[in-house]
Amino acid sequence: MAITADSTIAELLRQKPESAQVLFRFGMGCLGCAIANNETIREAAMVHGIPLEEMLAALGIQE
Repeated sequence: MAITADSTIAELLRQKPESAQVLFRFGMGCLGCAIANNETIREAAMVHGIPLEEMLAALGIQE
């Protein structure tokens, strides 16, 4: 399954564990918390005030 902005953080980390370092750089330190299981990459970017396009580019995700 392709990772998109609407994939959850948990899905992203399962498929691309190296993405954790990218998320940490954006200040997302709670990758193992319960919210990460259901929060999408899009939602996480919004909540953390990160431009979605910037986060997707850093993660190597094409939207």
